[in-house]
Formats: sequence, C-alpha cells, structure tokens
Amino acid sequence: MSSFADLGLSQPLLDALLELGFETPTPIQEEAIPFLLEGDRDLVGLAQTGTGKTAAFGLPLVQLADVHQDTPSGLVLAPTRELCLQITKELKLFAQFRPLLNITPVYGGADIRVQMKSIKQGTQIVIATPGRLRDLINRKAIKLNAVKTVVLDEADEMLNMGFKEEIDEILQKVPSERRTWLFSATMPKEVSRLAKNYMQEPHQIKVGNTNETNQDIDHQFITARPRERLDILRRYLDTDPKLYALVFCRTRAETLSLADDLQKDGYAADVLNGDLSQVQRDRAMQRFRSRRVNILVATDVAARGLDVDGITHVFHFNIPDDWAFYTHRSGRTGRAGKRGYSIMVIHPNDRHILRRLDRKLNLQFQETEPPSVLGLVEQRLRNTIQQVATAEPLSQLNPLMENIEFALDGFSKEELVERLAAVAFQQLPSHYQREALQLLDPKAAKKKGKKGSGKVDKYQRLFLNIGRKEVAGIPEFIDFLSFFGEIDPKAVGEVNLQDKHTFFEVDIKLARALVNKFKGAEWEGRSLRLNFDSGPDGDKKGKKKSFRKSRKPGNPGNFKKKKRKGRKQRS
Repeated sequence: MSSFADLGLSQPLLDALLELGFETPTPIQEEAIPFLLEGDRDLVGLAQTGTGKTAAFGLPLVQLADVHQDTPSGLVLAPTRELCLQITKELKLFAQFRPLLNITPVYGGADIRVQMKSIKQGTQIVIATPGRLRDLINRKAIKLNAVKTVVLDEADEMLNMGFKEEIDEILQKVPSERRTWLFSATMPKEVSRLAKNYMQEPHQIKVGNTNETNQDIDHQFITARPRERLDILRRYLDTDPKLYALVFCRTRAETLSLADDLQKDGYAADVLNGDLSQVQRDRAMQRFRSRRVNILVATDVAARGLDVDGITHVFHFNIPDDWAFYTHRSGRTGRAGKRGYSIMVIHPNDRHILRRLDRKLNLQFQETEPPSVLGLVEQRLRNTIQQVATAEPLSQLNPLMENIEFALDGFSKEELVERLAAVAFQQLPSHYQREALQLLDPKAAKKKGKKGSGKVDKYQRLFLNIGRKEVAGIPEFIDFLSFFGEIDPKAVGEVNLQDKHTFFEVDIKLARALVNKFKGAEWEGRSLRLNFDSGPDGDKKGKKKSFRKSRKPGNPGNFKKKKRKGRKQRS
C-alpha cells in the first residue's frame, strides 16, 4: 500500500497529516489524490460515507489553492450545515502549515452579514450550502469568476434534498474552464444527469460497489412488534455502557416520543428532527459530539450530512422508504477501520421488504437476537461481585467496622455472596427484575399471566379505508381509531398508512367488537369500511353512524362525532 508521501502531496500537507496521525491512505484517497494533483480532468468519485472522501478531495484542493488571490479559487458545495462545518474543520487542519490560506464556510441559519464580511476580507476556498451561496450571489457579495475547482460533495444527498435548481444556477455562474470533482455514495439518474451536463469526459473512480456500504459494518436485523422496540433498545444500552448510537425513526412525532421515553428511563438521549430551530439543532449536535448524550434519535432528513466520529451502532426503527437512505444511515458507523453495527428492527410481516433491500444492496443481513434479560442480569451481578473482589480495603474505616461486623456473624461465604447478589439485583430497573424473575420461575410467571398483566400478546390485522388524504400521519390515525372505536391507543400495533387506506394491527380481543362498531358508519359523507385483512367481514346493512373531522388547525388528531337529527349522540 502507498504512503501519503507517494501520492505527490507537498511537505506542508505531509507535516499536517503526520500531526493528525494519518498513516496510510484509504483506497479512494490512494486513487483520487494523484489524479487530482496531476491533471485538469474532471472526476466522478463513487465511494460510501466514511471511506475518506473529504481528504480525497480536500488535500488536493488545499495544495492547489492560490494564496496570492483574494477571491475564491476553490468552491465546495455540501448538502447541510453540519457537513459544511465538518469539511471546513478538516480542511483547516490539512492547511495548518499554510498560514496564508483562508477557508470560509457559508451556510444558512447563521448571520449572513458576518459571512459577507469574511468573504470581503479575502478567502481562497469557500465551503457552502447551495441555498446560502445562491443568496450571496444574488446579493453580489461573492465573486466566482476566479474559481478553478468546484467540488460537489454528497451529490446524491444534495439532489435528494431538492437543491437541483440552486446547483444548476451556481454551476452556470462559475467559469466554464474549471475542474469539477463530483463525489457521491450512489449514482442515481439525477447525479448522472448532473455529470453529463456540467462535466467534460470525467474520469471515474469507483471504490467498492456503489450500492454497498462499508465492509466494516455488520448489517443485522431483529423481528419485533412496534411496542417491543423500546425494550430492545434499552437492552443494548444497558448491556454496553460504551454504546454511542444513532436511532432513525420515520416521523418527527416518533423521534420525540422515543427520546422522551428514553429520557424518562434515565438514558442520556436527545432528538434531531425538522421541527427544531437551527439553534436547537446546533445544541443537540454539540451535546452528541461531546458525548454528553450517547443516543441521538433522528429522522432521515434531519440527519443528512451528519458526520460524527466514533458512532458504534445505528438502529433503524423502520425500513427506509428510499433504500438509498439506508446507505447513508448505516454509513455513520464503521469509520476509520473500527467495527460498526447497523441493526434494523422490523415487523415480522416486513421480511419480504428486507429481502428485496438485501438483494438490491447485497448487504447479507444476518438475523440476530437482542441481548437477553438473563444474560444482562448475570453480567450486572458478575460486575458487582468483581468490583467487591478487587476493591482495596481502607484501613481508615476500621474503627467504624467494629460496630458493623457483628451483623455478618454466622454467615457463610456462599450466603454472603447470595445476599450481595440480591442487593445488586435490587438496583436493576424494575422491568428487568420482573422479567428475570418470571424467566427464572416459570410457574410464577404462568400464574401471573393468568391474572393478566395488561400486555398485548396477539394482534389481528385489519383494513380501514382511511389514509394519508384524511389524516396527517400515524399518530393522528391512532387518535382517530381510538376515539371512534373507543379503544386504548396502546392496543394498536403496527400501522401501515397508505394514501387512501390503512392496514393496522389491534389487540385480537378487541378486533371483532371494533369491526362491529364501524359497520354502516359514515365520515364526512363517505362510507367507512373496516374489515379483517383477509377480506370483508360482516354486512354493511343497518343503521349508519355519521362522523366528521374537527377542523381545528394544528390538531389533526382531534375528532368530533356529528350529531344527527332525531338520533341520540353516542357518548
């Protein structure tokens, strides 16, 4: 394998890499750096997140920058504020022995006047998000006529986020005689179009399969019901105190609910979603980067461009709607040669979707089981007793021990260990105590089960002709169902919300009564149809109940029943 010295880098950059502890280049760096330093051809670099793409384009960009001009010669476009700042940080580290080189980040959510002042003072490399750069161009606050190199980083993400118009406008403003370096994890049609329209016979470097993720990541899946997911996550957190994780959810509401549940249980968790202001996003990211919180619960959109070192696990509480998102999600772990774990928690009915994803991305998902409760309890007991065994006695406490030792008289070594284990066991969260005792004493568990624990053991899958066109999301659908069906929301399992209808699960004990309540029902002038997934169940004759949705703004889950003339309203 080559060293960085073999790639043609200048001494100031080699000194910086030595200072940073970089020893050998990654495959994308080994191929891209010499090519970018030696020629003026355009480049398409295809490699997954976490493979060293920033250094692959950043080192040549720093070396080629002309410190004798005050206007930008290098321009990097990145999809998000977080990635923009991350690239800026890395390039400044590479340029630490080029003191005259100025690198300026520009992004939304910050004071544009400060950024304009920084550009006016002179800069050679600008790292920008497309929206903010277009704003600066329209204000005539930045000149791009001297740009010699344009880098499009995470090109697929920028296009997924809807920046096509901004990118087109920016690339039309820079000189046609320039180098364009495009880096992307995937190569969908939109990225191919971008390359065709704005690049001249680009050389392509492809590291691995563009549909594969980092080989240092173990891709696993667990089948579970939705209400079991929190318990599964808690087991991982309690088994490994060093776990540093991202958890992806489908909706903003789910991120808030999960983060709230984790915080109530005493875990250091935070949330990242599109409802947060930029200040709140920055605060959440700072807490996560500094590891004041070790669990960040996020949506796909909010976590785009997120780049944090040391993430050990990525948990997926749903299969992404766009399979390319899985590549970006899982790529947050398994960095710098360290092992990472990407764990998908899926509904048992979604195995066929996972199989299609596996065939598409060739990931070889392995089914796994979450850490067992008994294994976790045994580990805690062993750790406690090990701590006692290795603790150094404090002779200063001897005067106090004279009045305490008598309490241990008559106990054997085995009895003392048993009591020590009991004390350690009682310090465990109550849900682990209950489950462990039930597993260790099946008779007691069976007896308790007969009395009823309130847990839903079996679900029935149902169909309802209400979908996204009528309710804003899954939480609103559950509100609708629980109000009109007069059931506890906790009795609802997996919900598969479509545009015009919904498949959902409900406690099997309530299914028949729920179907009967919706027989002949109307809502906003249309007939409601609720039946078992296997087909219509029961006739639709009989008296009709008519419902309407409350139009209170901002509260799509608030519903009212419509009172019909001559008929008593149902309470």
